[in-house]
Amino acid sequence: MTSTTRTTAWEELVTSALLGTDRRTPPGDLVPPGTEAPVALLDAAALHTVRRRAGLRPAAARPLPEPAPHDSRPALPEPARRRLAQLLADRAAPAGSGGRRGAAPDLTELLPQWLAAANEHGYRAPASTLPALLDAARARTDLRPLALRFAGPRGLWLARLNADWKFALRGGFGGSTLPAPEDANAVRRLWEEGLFAERVALLASVRAHDPAAARALLTASWPTERAEDRLMFLDSLRTGLSDADEPFLEQALSDRSRNVRATAAELLSALPHSALAARMAARAATCVGLDRAEGREGIAVEAPHECDAEMQRDGVAPTPPSGRGERSWWLGQLVEATPLSAWSERLGGRTAEAIVALPVADGWGDELHAAWCRAAVRQRDPKWSRALLGAPAAPPSTGPGTSSLAERAKLLATLQEEERAEWVAAFISAHGLSEAFQLLGVCAVPWAEPLGRAVVDALDIARDGGSYPWSFSGVMGLAERCLDPAEASRLELLTATPDETEGASPGAGSYWSEAFQRLVSTLRLRATMHAELTMHA
Repeated sequence: MTSTTRTTAWEELVTSALLGTDRRTPPGDLVPPGTEAPVALLDAAALHTVRRRAGLRPAAARPLPEPAPHDSRPALPEPARRRLAQLLADRAAPAGSGGRRGAAPDLTELLPQWLAAANEHGYRAPASTLPALLDAARARTDLRPLALRFAGPRGLWLARLNADWKFALRGGFGGSTLPAPEDANAVRRLWEEGLFAERVALLASVRAHDPAAARALLTASWPTERAEDRLMFLDSLRTGLSDADEPFLEQALSDRSRNVRATAAELLSALPHSALAARMAARAATCVGLDRAEGREGIAVEAPHECDAEMQRDGVAPTPPSGRGERSWWLGQLVEATPLSAWSERLGGRTAEAIVALPVADGWGDELHAAWCRAAVRQRDPKWSRALLGAPAAPPSTGPGTSSLAERAKLLATLQEEERAEWVAAFISAHGLSEAFQLLGVCAVPWAEPLGRAVVDALDIARDGGSYPWSFSGVMGLAERCLDPAEASRLELLTATPDETEGASPGAGSYWSEAFQRLVSTLRLRATMHAELTMHA
């Protein structure tokens, strides 16, 4: 009996069983003479079941995959390889049931830092760890850039063979083997035939070497790219953005995708000499000016009364979010897209600090200052960021710019690392840790000595004051990842269990002792991890 015949017979048996032998008689060749149909059906089903279980039709042969590409990066030192295996194995361990974390380091939270350090040293991932590494990146999107860079070209090769890892083929992947930027033919071939991740990496590589050549690549294929791909390619122009990008971005203002148009407008507004920035400045100048009424100078505001087609083409969204008025929404977009340098001339030659200190008429102050905050972040202007941040000792609610800690964190990110750390350290000394968590997130790791000392001192004060220890668990976890490992010895004194004071939370002393023990052991483990990565392979 051929395989086709066996398949047909099985399907007929299933049909007879479902409909009943009185409505669908089994095929005659399956019902021996003198046998009742139901009995014959069961006998035939038993026979065909054995046949189906005992035999397997061979699948068509598939071509073998291409060999894994060569990765020329040096191998990990053996201690570091064992550490990576430990970190990846801990990732799969069941999570605790909440409550106290104990004194042992959380290895899961150390994996990103280990990957960043390994990438800085330029090591390649051991082949045996690639599946676990890709699984980790699949489960945690925050790990993907680091993990895929470390996995390198072999990680991308492996991801093509497993649908569970297809995310690696779409994300920005820097580990594939790219042609030399000056090899025009190879660059063109990969741009036309490569995976999206390879094309993103290629565009970044060529742009770093020759921005004009990168724009030429984009221009040639732009009309045929998908909208989401155009958006990603356009977003990559943020790195190394210059006035030479303006003609391309001006064309993108007419793109059929709204998101692409909005991104092009945002990038153009970050170029203070662009035509779009000049157009926005001219519009904003009709809305904001000096007010010399009643013998004192201030700022007068007259928000736009409409959002015309030209404003919309330049990226002004006409419809405000729920709860926002149209005019204030339009005003904010005009001001944030205006070069900050224009305001000194517009407002009497004043410095940023003097402009921010001026009173704003008719309750427009919060809207105007918030728009200037967004402009300072977009234009990466440290002078305006300092003016809008104000003194770190001032209460956040009375700051000159915005009371939003998220906005303050963005302003801080425009400052140099040392200045940023000093500002946050002074903020913590004045206000404690409860308001500082978001600000700590933008500080360089490991924290500079003044910042690390301010955090530890604030935790020590909270412990001595009998505060609820679990309310500081987020800052404590951040300290485990960000404090300089050299601080471990100084923290040893804090691992002792303090005497419980009157009014303190029950059991708080032992919790604080445990938390500081975990902090010290984590810092020492981080120091060991970095030492392992610097050993000779």
